Amino acid sequence: MTRNYLYMVIFLIPVIVSGQSLRELNNDGVDKYKEKNYSDAEVAFKKGIEKDSTSFKPHFNLGDALYKQNRLDEAIKLFKKSSEMTDDDVLKAKAYHNLGNTYLKQQKYKESIEAYKNSLKKNPKDLETKYNLSYALNQLQQQQQQQNQDKNQDKKQDKNKDDQKNQDQNQNNQDQKKDDDKKDQDKQNQPQQQQQKDQISKEEAERILQALKNNENDIQKKIRKIKGKPVRNEKDW
Repeated sequence: MTRNYLYMVIFLIPVIVSGQSLRELNNDGVDKYKEKNYSDAEVAFKKGIEKDSTSFKPHFNLGDALYKQNRLDEAIKLFKKSSEMTDDDVLKAKAYHNLGNTYLKQQKYKESIEAYKNSLKKNPKDLETKYNLSYALNQLQQQQQQQNQDKNQDKKQDKNKDDQKNQDQNQNNQDQKKDDDKKDQDKQNQPQQQQQKDQISKEEAERILQALKNNENDIQKKIRKIKGKPVRNEKDW
């Protein structure tokens, strides 16, 4: 689906330099790449850049080697740079295509879509790029839908928290009102309770007075009986 292009075309007349030529370094890197020995391929392509820092091939191929090692940020820089190092539309399209693949692997769908569009501007007939563009557009739509769902879920959770907070506050207010009402009721009952205490005290006092009065009447009756009884004189012997 997202096959990276590996630019393998070599010039028929290589530039001869001291030691290994750019052609030899590129071929060596391509061989290592095919063997999935991407770290050694990276070394070969870097040596090629040292030989010719303006060459499209080693920059482009180094981007591929870095991509395979999942060093995506570095690969992006190489694909961008290589796209600026050629006026050939086909080569530019390949660089943009690989750039789109790298962004796609990072799930940066907007950036990958832009890269695929740039690739198709240079090579409108590339079916693989068209497919990748369609895939990236679909992934972006799903990502945006998921983000909207997450936002709605967060809002729902925040609302539930606010509702629970309001319920707790209302319950606290109700409990406080009950406490205040009880205090007010106690204050209202205090005079009545005091009045009842006072009434009981008065009743108790009247009862005691009545008892004393009744006791005094009994004593008076006894005294009168004693006074009315004849006195018997004893004989003297």
